[in-house]
Amino acid sequence: MINFTLKQIRYFEALARHRHFGRAADACTISQSALSQQIKELEESLGAALFERGARQVTITSFGEEFALRAHDILRSVVEAEGLARASRDRMLGRLRLGIIPTVAPYLLPSVIRSLTQAYADLDINVRETLTPTLIQELAEGRIDAAIVALPVSEPSFIEVPLFSEEFVLVRPSEDAGKPVPDAKMLREMRLLLLEEGHCFRDQALSFCAMAASRPREMLDCSSLSTLVQMVSAGIGVTLIPEMAVAVETRSATVSISRFQNPRPTRVIGMIWRKTSPLTKQLLQASEVVRLAAQALREGQRSAVQTCLQGPQPPLRASMPREGS
Repeated sequence: MINFTLKQIRYFEALARHRHFGRAADACTISQSALSQQIKELEESLGAALFERGARQVTITSFGEEFALRAHDILRSVVEAEGLARASRDRMLGRLRLGIIPTVAPYLLPSVIRSLTQAYADLDINVRETLTPTLIQELAEGRIDAAIVALPVSEPSFIEVPLFSEEFVLVRPSEDAGKPVPDAKMLREMRLLLLEEGHCFRDQALSFCAMAASRPREMLDCSSLSTLVQMVSAGIGVTLIPEMAVAVETRSATVSISRFQNPRPTRVIGMIWRKTSPLTKQLLQASEVVRLAAQALREGQRSAVQTCLQGPQPPLRASMPREGS
């Protein structure tokens, strides 16, 4: 009789995903030797090899590929069973595993956590900040309960709830403050600084400028909005940032902020989760709490941006009012 444990299935899934014993062990918060032993016992129980161990890499066997599909179903069923138990209490208790993209997290997350913990006193929020493709994968696999991302994600298996929309603004060196605001065509001829590949905000900016992602450009891609703004402050180029980031990212940079003429580039931020999640009722309630928190925060952010647009030159300095986020 084949006998294996749920813990072994989790370890197998981690190794199949990372294809590296060290990284898989870190993900499971166990030692590499313990992970290796559990995988060996699982293979002995199944009577077949799941991985080929090389000197530098781990390769999954054809049987391992087949087993991975079954393991995924097992783990998803466990997640849904756990969610069903939580949902049976008919209120948001215990743990909420929430994913969020990096171009939203620093500005919205403090208000969201504060509002959720006020609404649900017993709620333990675990936050995962990473790129949209990773959040989509982890949400589909049941490793997070919901995610705050830019919509649409166009995944038929997900529910999408819009929270708010916001404009992108142009960030230029302070000496460019009095110049006309370039349109999308003009931006294509400028040194446009963008986030590195994988960020949905990069794709949205390229879409506004009607630029192909593969088009060679003389520029440096960055991993954060903060770095983009500091590079603009140094006179290296121009960039686009979401309106919610203005107050935080420009308070230590000497730059100018401008709104685009219509049609203005915008994005919609929303909350997504699996259609099959037993927590749908609770997540709908939570999304409304998040929406109201975002609405209150956005009102203050819009005022800060307007102050920057109307203020003396250079329009943005460290003395700019700080936002709570």
